[in-house]
Amino acid sequence: MTDALALTVGTIIGTGVFLKTAVMGQALGSPLAVLAAWVAAGLLSLAGALTYAELGAMLPRAGGEYVFLRAAYGDWLAFLYGWMRFAVAAAGSIAIYGVGLAIFLGGVVDYGQPWYAATFRLFGADIAWQFGPRQLIAIGAITLFSLLNSLGVVVGGRLQSVLTAVKVGAIVAIVGGILLGSPTGKWSNVWDSDVPATVNVTTFGAAMLAALWAFDGWNNLPMAAGEVQHPERNIPRALIFGMLIVLTVYGLANLAYCYALPMSAIATANSTAYPEAPPVATRAAQTFFGDGGARLVSVAFVLSSLGALNGSILTNARVPYAMARDGLFFARFGQLNRAAVPAWAMLAQGLWACVLAVSGTFDQLTDYVVFASWVFYGLVTAGVFVLRRTQPQVARPYRTLGYPVVPLVFLGVAGWLIVNTLATNPVSSGIGLGIIALGLPLYGFNRRQMRQRTTEQHVNNAPVQ
Repeated sequence: MTDALALTVGTIIGTGVFLKTAVMGQALGSPLAVLAAWVAAGLLSLAGALTYAELGAMLPRAGGEYVFLRAAYGDWLAFLYGWMRFAVAAAGSIAIYGVGLAIFLGGVVDYGQPWYAATFRLFGADIAWQFGPRQLIAIGAITLFSLLNSLGVVVGGRLQSVLTAVKVGAIVAIVGGILLGSPTGKWSNVWDSDVPATVNVTTFGAAMLAALWAFDGWNNLPMAAGEVQHPERNIPRALIFGMLIVLTVYGLANLAYCYALPMSAIATANSTAYPEAPPVATRAAQTFFGDGGARLVSVAFVLSSLGALNGSILTNARVPYAMARDGLFFARFGQLNRAAVPAWAMLAQGLWACVLAVSGTFDQLTDYVVFASWVFYGLVTAGVFVLRRTQPQVARPYRTLGYPVVPLVFLGVAGWLIVNTLATNPVSSGIGLGIIALGLPLYGFNRRQMRQRTTEQHVNNAPVQ
């Protein structure tokens, strides 16, 4: 239970809580609206976790959402999810954590100028690209933790527990320092804004999407369900208690930001619009720790990124492993090493994540990862209704709290977010949909290969006349 809870909390709390409030402030211009968007995103993620807990306890096998989708809809949709997870969400998330780690380490180490930088247009949008020490740090971290986790889930799980305890303690210390001792903090910053507010359905949806990256990871534990002891009991508990812990930490952190800083300082913190500015969490912490405390704050952020990176690598390789075991993906991905870890899948995932880490910025990567992921989060949640109708006889050690209202609310809000993102951010959402669509011909190819192998086995096993 302890390692599963640490995996849930450690995978969720990563980089978003230190960075995304700036983008939300730019979209809304109101501190109360920003806090409301964080709460709404957290409650939506909790609704998802409550639903996933039923599926994880019902189908406690490695593969998580892939297993759920296959049981509810069949091979083709499960394959598309697995392809999206491997090509976009898993490797993309690992790349984002690596990039975030390099950003925060920049507060401790002076990288100097990048070795190469350029801007080019893709699908009508300007894409900034650079290569230098930051990218090498991201690649090195991804490679190191991929190798560590290939040694076994026990090694990865214990490392996750240590990193989670350290970073939650550091966040609590920073938030406590700001709320109790910031000389510039005042509660009027929470109620009033020194910039014009732009709160409407569209901007609130965009702010929620930004916050959802910070909550992303609540779905990861069921992917390692096959390696969790007593999954029917520990998976639901770890998901529910883990989400409550994260909601509390995020709520206090953002309350501290809004207490310490006016909205103008929050909105001009590190983001795509202000790439050279310090993160909003650093600005808020500096009001208490001073400029000399910036390095200490950066170390805490580095530890947080390491925990999220480790947890993401530990869980995500189980999806291509489960697909390969079902004959729907590359056969090597279904092989375990001596430590009973799908090392081939894990190392291939890490290699692709390294490519993504040098291909885009933090915000560019998060935009299409979140959109593509939420398309399938909605489909998985709908699968609860499908499986209750098609497989009523299967044991369900845990049933979704508040069924059917909780999953229906989740589906409604998720659908609205997807439509809102298609309208407000067509480039990132289009990239996400395009990568998902690439899985269709790959699915057809794999099906032909599997039929061919089956035919050959029948021929080879046929009795001699």
